Amino acid sequence: MLNGIHHVAIICADYPRSKAFYTQVLGLKIIAEHYRQARDSYKLDLALPDGSQIELFSFNGAPPRPSYPEAQGLRHLAFKVDDINSVVVHLQAYDVVVEPIRIDEYTGKYYTFFSDPDGLPLELYQLN
Repeated sequence: MLNGIHHVAIICADYPRSKAFYTQVLGLKIIAEHYRQARDSYKLDLALPDGSQIELFSFNGAPPRPSYPEAQGLRHLAFKVDDINSVVVHLQAYDVVVEPIRIDEYTGKYYTFFSDPDGLPLELYQLN
């Protein structure tokens, strides 16, 4: 029935800052970028290596996401990585604050969290 996740949509507060973060820091490739004049909004389609996508939107006046305490709804977005340590070093080179690497008590896999420029919780999860 369901075959996987096609995309995750994210609304950002500062489009140029978030575009730079997702393309330059996280290294996602741009599929398409559109300015939607009727909405005074950008839509940026970004590709991940597995074929899934992130849609980055800008909407004027969008309220901030309540994260702490955690609100109902999408909790975080997790990215699969091969080598969590090298990705953490890469993020830290861009002054991204990354939590200490932990081990999932149920799976034994390594994971950690960091945030995008708007405070959206992002996770790195090492599968091997």
